[in-house]
Amino acid sequence: MRLTRYFIPTLREIPAEAEVVSHKAMLRAGMIKKLASGIYDYLPLGLKAIRKAENIIRKNMDSSGAIEILMPAVQPAEMWEESGRWSYYGKELLRIKDRHDRNFCFGPTHEEVTTDIVRSFITSYKQLPINLYQIQTKFRDEVRPRFGLMRGREFIMKDAYSFDVDDAGANVSYGKMRDAYRRIFDDCGLRYTMVEADSGAIGGSYSHEFMVLADTGEDSVISSDRGGYAANLEKAVCADNWEEWKEEILPAAEKETPNTRTVEELAAFLGVPVMKILKAMVVNVDGKFYCFLVRGDHELNLAKVKNFFGAPSAELASYEDIAEQTGGAPAGFIGPAGLKIEVYADYAVRAMKNVVMGANIKDLHIINANLGRDFEVRTFGDFRNAIEGDICPVDGGKYVLTRGIEVGHIFKLGTKYSESMNAVYLDKEGKRNPMIMGCYGIGVTRVVAAAIEQNHDEKGIIWPVQLAPFEVVIVSLNPNEQAVADLSDTIYKELSGLGLDVMYDDRDERAGVKFTDAELVGYPVRVAIGKKSLAEGNVEVTVRRTGETVAVKKEDCISAVMEILEKLR
Repeated sequence: MRLTRYFIPTLREIPAEAEVVSHKAMLRAGMIKKLASGIYDYLPLGLKAIRKAENIIRKNMDSSGAIEILMPAVQPAEMWEESGRWSYYGKELLRIKDRHDRNFCFGPTHEEVTTDIVRSFITSYKQLPINLYQIQTKFRDEVRPRFGLMRGREFIMKDAYSFDVDDAGANVSYGKMRDAYRRIFDDCGLRYTMVEADSGAIGGSYSHEFMVLADTGEDSVISSDRGGYAANLEKAVCADNWEEWKEEILPAAEKETPNTRTVEELAAFLGVPVMKILKAMVVNVDGKFYCFLVRGDHELNLAKVKNFFGAPSAELASYEDIAEQTGGAPAGFIGPAGLKIEVYADYAVRAMKNVVMGANIKDLHIINANLGRDFEVRTFGDFRNAIEGDICPVDGGKYVLTRGIEVGHIFKLGTKYSESMNAVYLDKEGKRNPMIMGCYGIGVTRVVAAAIEQNHDEKGIIWPVQLAPFEVVIVSLNPNEQAVADLSDTIYKELSGLGLDVMYDDRDERAGVKFTDAELVGYPVRVAIGKKSLAEGNVEVTVRRTGETVAVKKEDCISAVMEILEKLR
């Protein structure tokens, strides 16, 4: 492809809307254009990178035994009503009506549609197991779309769904997908880790996320420094291993604390450590209210609260609900004493002594409060986010915190959808049984953005060769010089003939402009051909990742480029 005939609308300035590295880089490199909030045009460079990711995914899914299909992006409401998700999924589900006033949605996921396909054609255990996958456009109406393709509303996703006769078979299918995902992200040239995760709105008994490691990642990855455990922040377990604080029990007393709604404000006002403060929060668990206590320097984990009760949802109560459930106590001054709602506490609270807690009256706290004398707790549990330095209950190591970007998620669904949608098979005895399902997703557009977050510098993108829209750029420094033009044409044709995607920058521009654009776009290898170096029989080959430039004899150029690319893979 000659650049004079291609479409790469690069930008010199960083657009004001861009927040993260990948968003800035993709806009500046002419890969995407914003159409609406969270919705982007994929321009030629962006689409080529996406197709590279799709091809890697498709190759490994096919080799795992999965079978590709394509399902409609728009889905009828009836299926979502069957599964119970039409009302449960929330405002992220884009609901639409057709001209006949029938309800549809633009699918964020395809569990219901795939289950309908399988229940329509599969009736016997002899037809199982089966794993169907697609690569399709999805839509999730994010409340705050941001970060470009990292958290858009419309996105491209690979989703797969396995159906088995029993748990043992489902575990085998899950293992095949776990291994396929490892191969996929290896083949993409990404540094990643697999972590335990919460199943969230998809449901199921357990799940794992695949995280691309990047300092700019929006997700927290908790792992043991002994290497025996890793999980995302929602899932990371906290041990019940707290020793009681060695303090003399002091008399409790009321203390006026005006305008101290936050833990930090309260600690500063009283001159006590933040960990001395007892945070009390009212939580709405599927319509029922509870009070949860955590240490002042810890954060409540709503996913753990939801899972503790086996409830479909858990969220912090509104100010109105807080006042109603606590007899008028304002947010920021809630305490566990005298509440009519049940009080639960994180394990760490059990060790605390002489704490500061809300008095359920505006501008008033109680100091030197103690469990058993001044307040009671119904049950203790793991209700907080893990933090760096916590002891891992799995292997005894210390937790370390890294940043990551979720690019893949696999779930063991069980019978959540097959039971509600009557996806059953006949076993050897002729008995009807629900199929055991699994669900496996990869955010294709997110993979491309995550690759940039992990691979960039101040000049632009540094593509892994496997995802690069073009592996090589030929930069003709003097396109009007016949010898330079001829050699540039020859090298371009030879490298293209070897199956590489090669960009030929034949523009009549200054060398600095061409080099700046090449670094911005991130071609892994740059071959610069100019009359000065050619007079000595050489061309200059530059590796984008290292910045190293070497002079290579023109007749050795092809072999040198192929050798570099092989090392980069």
